[in-house]
Formats: sequence, C-alpha cells, structure tokens
Amino acid sequence: VQLVESGGGLVQPGGSLRLSCAASGFTFSSYAINWFRQPPGKERELVAAITGTGTRTNYADSVKGRFTISRDNAKNTVYLQMNSLKPEDTAVYYCNLRRRNEYWGQGTQVTVSS
Repeated sequence: VQLVESGGGLVQPGGSLRLSCAASGFTFSSYAINWFRQPPGKERELVAAITGTGTRTNYADSVKGRFTISRDNAKNTVYLQMNSLKPEDTAVYYCNLRRRNEYWGQGTQVTVSS
C-alpha cells in the first residue's frame, strides 16, 4: 500500500488549495479514505472522509462549508479542495487508509499566512 500526497504550499488567508492523494497497492474503490491534519504542536485530527464509492462524505465542524473531499476511482486518487483558508488551517495534511492495518502518506505542508 502506498499513499502519496501533493498540492500543499503557502497561500494567503482566503485563498484556495487542492490536495491530492494518489493511492496504490490495494483495491482503491473498496475503501474509504480519510484526510487528517496535524497543526504545529498539536495532535493529528480528522478533517474529512469519503466512502469507497464516493457517495458519502463527512467533515470536521471546523472545515464544513469550506473544504470538499472527492475521489476519482479511475485514477486511484482522492482530493481535498480547500477554500476560504484561514491561518488556523496551517498544518501537515495526511491521507489515511484503514484496512486490517492503518496506512499513512508522508504528508504535505499547508501554510496559510499573509
């Protein structure tokens, strides 16, 4: 199993970024994928989740209405569209798979600052 995040960077408050998580090594469409984040000095927290078919999603209250999780099962990729970014969204963002074991990508840094 491999999960590879990309798309992070530095953005001004109010800006947007789209993160991608490219997956391999398992039957992608059969599994939910989660996005977590870890702000500096804080614990990792769940941001959003999407089922294998993409028909159901869940979001942390702090990102509802601003972030959208989606997936393209033909490309084995999950996306996190982040709009109206705030400084408190600054974190390393990770995608996550839970099967018999738990798998993490290497993370991508998102910094929201003027």
